[in-house]
Amino acid sequence: MPEGERSRVLVAGAGYVGSALAAQLARAGTEVYALRRNPGRPSKRVKPIAADLTFPSTLVDLPEVDAIVYSAGPDGRSDEAYRAAYVDGLRHVLESPSVQRHPPRRLLMTSSTGVYSQASGEWVDESSPAEPVDFSGQRLIEGENIGPEHDIETVVVRLGGIYGPGRTGLLERVRRGEVTVPTEPRYTNRIHLTDCVGLLAHLLGLDSPEGLYLGVDDDPADRREVITWLAERTGAPPPAAAESEITRGNKRCRNARVRASGYELKLPSYREGYAELIESS
Repeated sequence: MPEGERSRVLVAGAGYVGSALAAQLARAGTEVYALRRNPGRPSKRVKPIAADLTFPSTLVDLPEVDAIVYSAGPDGRSDEAYRAAYVDGLRHVLESPSVQRHPPRRLLMTSSTGVYSQASGEWVDESSPAEPVDFSGQRLIEGENIGPEHDIETVVVRLGGIYGPGRTGLLERVRRGEVTVPTEPRYTNRIHLTDCVGLLAHLLGLDSPEGLYLGVDDDPADRREVITWLAERTGAPPPAAAESEITRGNKRCRNARVRASGYELKLPSYREGYAELIESS
């Protein structure tokens, strides 16, 4: 919430992104509650809440907060799993008795650039039509509309592919020589965990944010370029060319609105992000 004001934030869905965000907010002096099924050992100063977003009975005693960050993820790739995570879970939180009594001033929801079905290398921004053709994107769009339906100021961040410590699958496959490069251009959009968390914290602190942002770095790079660069930097065998097995995607997401909000990316392209991961591994 506004800079200089001590705030209380509930992170609902404290997984890869949510737990990192909770830790960063707590270090900055925010009173943070992190909700997940298995709280485990949260970071210092983060207050854990053991609850299940799919069971409303576990959400009756949520704390009074200024903002809710909804960062849940599905348990699988089915329509049922996506509905439970992005639609039912969010409704359960916002309709819980404690939230109804003390509505937050802001809801910040993480969504995905997967809601865009453009697949011919088009440039995409917040004004582009989001017309998903599959259930995953459709459920995300449905979830994005829940906050406004409850008359809560809602900020949606459609994130690109998130990578960082603990999410180095592409890097490891390149090292093992298991990745081929597509024969045709296929643009990919990503954001490092550092900037994903930094952007979310930044948006929580803005007085009057926009309702929608594309959370991606500066470089929507051709997958061939990324894989070739990774192979060269790691000394892996040059990847062979093959027809792409990826049937979705191939768009270039523009982050001009993020830049205009005042957020400066720490790792503006895959080069800086993966260089850091290579050096630390």
